[in-house]
Amino acid sequence: MGLYVEARIRAGLDEVWDRSQLPDRHQRWDLRFSEIDYLPCAPGEPQRFRYATRVLTLLTVDGTGVSAGERNRPDGTRTSALRFASAHPLSLIEEGRGYWRYVPDGAELRFLTGYDYRPRWGRFGRFVDRLLFRPLMGWATAWSFDRLRLWCERGITPERSLRHALAELAARTAAVLATAALAPVLPTAVLAVTVHAVAAAALLLPPLPVTPAARRCLRRPPERPAGRGGSAAAPTALLATLEQP
Repeated sequence: MGLYVEARIRAGLDEVWDRSQLPDRHQRWDLRFSEIDYLPCAPGEPQRFRYATRVLTLLTVDGTGVSAGERNRPDGTRTSALRFASAHPLSLIEEGRGYWRYVPDGAELRFLTGYDYRPRWGRFGRFVDRLLFRPLMGWATAWSFDRLRLWCERGITPERSLRHALAELAARTAAVLATAALAPVLPTAVLAVTVHAVAAAALLLPPLPVTPAARRCLRRPPERPAGRGGSAAAPTALLATLEQP
């Protein structure tokens, strides 16, 4: 799988499962989606769904998917797999697949995902994906996983954590702008050093504990399995049961 993200969450398996599997809860914390809706399906069939992402105020890119889950694995873990596709001409993602794994590990739960997709628009699409879109998707996934962690561990709702993130971003930006505004009263050399120092602090200081941060998540599979059922391998057997949406 092309992208991997893992968060360690001090919460129960059922709580994390419900907040990531139920559409009305999932769409609250996942920055990648504005809407997630289940589509009708027969009992026992994989669940089909529709997803949408609001890119601009009047522009929404949507797609469809199909998923299946294993709630009662012998090793105590849970797994879900999905395939997804978009026919929207403005969607860079043409089709893809992925999985989520829920791995109890002592007092924590390893919540991890791996997914990959095929970009459209030919060579141009592959270039844009490699340069910009794929790094952005990886960051958005990790930021969202930490947002879920804050909800489960500290009771900070996704809406509240977004306000924290926006407020912190505004404060850091204001600090840089306020320092730059001192240009008329500071010597050039002093001003340059001060602005660089403040800008570096704004970029590098860790976010507040109540603010989601992608850097708190693991972005590569661990070299060795950790905890019960610790492998990060994709559930290929479950993926094989899913048709293209």
